[in-house]
Amino acid sequence: MRIAGVTHESIVDGPGLRFVVFAQGCPHRCPGCHNPETWNPGGGEEWSVRDLFRIIRRSPDKVKGLTLSGGEPFLQAGQMAELASLAHRHGMDVTVYTGYVWEDLQEMAETDPDIANLLQETDLLVDGPYVEALKDIGLRFRGSVNQRLIDLKASRAEGKTVFLNV
Repeated sequence: MRIAGVTHESIVDGPGLRFVVFAQGCPHRCPGCHNPETWNPGGGEEWSVRDLFRIIRRSPDKVKGLTLSGGEPFLQAGQMAELASLAHRHGMDVTVYTGYVWEDLQEMAETDPDIANLLQETDLLVDGPYVEALKDIGLRFRGSVNQRLIDLKASRAEGKTVFLNV
């Protein structure tokens, strides 16, 4: 998998203390993006899922979650799903940031099993492109008001979309 980098301990990329993996490559190229260095799919570094997970496993016990951000994690959905599955087996929850919207991802998952697998391994989805005109620095875990926090674990259990309010 190609990644731009990692953050070993973050409190702003999802609930609780998290290990963050920044995917390399992004088709959205949102004006005002916080991570424009992740746009080029040829940038960053190549890592195996297993080697990256070895680093995640060395995180202190206080790190309870894995966040997949970017760039766009769904461009590498198969490997990101594999990493998320390993995190779940290690007792971590998984948050995924995407510039796609939930409804489009659901359609994409119908024909792309990797996207379906990554959605299945996602507990909290932060969806939608960053829109600079809708920027709100008071929001938790997102940059613009159009972005939604979707509790996919609860959504699967209830059979309908469940939004997280923080």
